[in-house]
Amino acid sequence: MRKERLKIDVILDRLMSLHPKLIDLSLCRIQKLLEKLGNPECKLPPVIHIAGTNGKGSVAAFLRSMFEADQKKVHVYTSPHLVHFHERIRVAGDLITEDVLAKLLEKCEVANGGAPITFFEITTAAAFLAFATNPAEVLVLETGLGGRLDATNVIKKPKITVITPVSMDHRQFLGDHLADIAWEKAGIIKPGVPLIMSKQAPEADEVIRARAGQLN
Repeated sequence: MRKERLKIDVILDRLMSLHPKLIDLSLCRIQKLLEKLGNPECKLPPVIHIAGTNGKGSVAAFLRSMFEADQKKVHVYTSPHLVHFHERIRVAGDLITEDVLAKLLEKCEVANGGAPITFFEITTAAAFLAFATNPAEVLVLETGLGGRLDATNVIKKPKITVITPVSMDHRQFLGDHLADIAWEKAGIIKPGVPLIMSKQAPEADEVIRARAGQLN
């Protein structure tokens, strides 16, 4: 186990150097990588996509518990982790092993070929590979930051989108006003896909409802 953890720590440290910025919101880099990997994001079970500022992790945990109580196999992707990185990825009910994750990360690294990509983007691609190659009945998918340009937002047709309460967070990336931040979070809303929204502050509520109306 110690060797396994050392191996994955080395890989994760190496991946941190692939992009000069830890956070650089964009979809183009991960889309290119996923294409090289055979588009695993198109081979997933029905997705529940969760964005928001507060309560995303709790919503993901509640959903997993409810589905598993109904004897469903559930993939879960959350961030950040508490102790070890592999806690972010739960495959059909079980945490991914560090050995399997290390192999997937190495596969993503080879496919990426040294091109600039953020740590979150390449680790999200590895999670999609794990989910695409293991059967489950649902994927509970939590955004990392924002929504519109978050690496998880490559999912074109989720089953349901969820937006938890939005408040001021990551202003340097999402905007200085609550309405701006809500607009970024509302970027996960997709045409014709049901949206479940928590109670919001009036400024956020107005923006999210408007976007939901535009996309039916």
